[in-house]
Amino acid sequence: MSEKFKSIMQRIIAVFIVNSLPIIGGASMLGDIPVWKAALLAGFTACTEVFIKLAKASLDGELTMQEINEAFTGVEKNAPNSK
Repeated sequence: MSEKFKSIMQRIIAVFIVNSLPIIGGASMLGDIPVWKAALLAGFTACTEVFIKLAKASLDGELTMQEINEAFTGVEKNAPNSK
């Protein structure tokens, strides 16, 4: 498995967790939304944002580590509780 693929997958999992965990608390306060559905929605939305950025960056046929880092940068800054 390539290092780029490993890096992307590890970071996608982190993005999913970082964006879904804060939603669990909020969803538990609302009686109408199952917690697992709210967490999945938040996690998938954040991951989709990264996938779109990676797809745009790879349109030229090559995906560099700089492009990978840039794809994740915006998500990390927009994540709840990020510094």
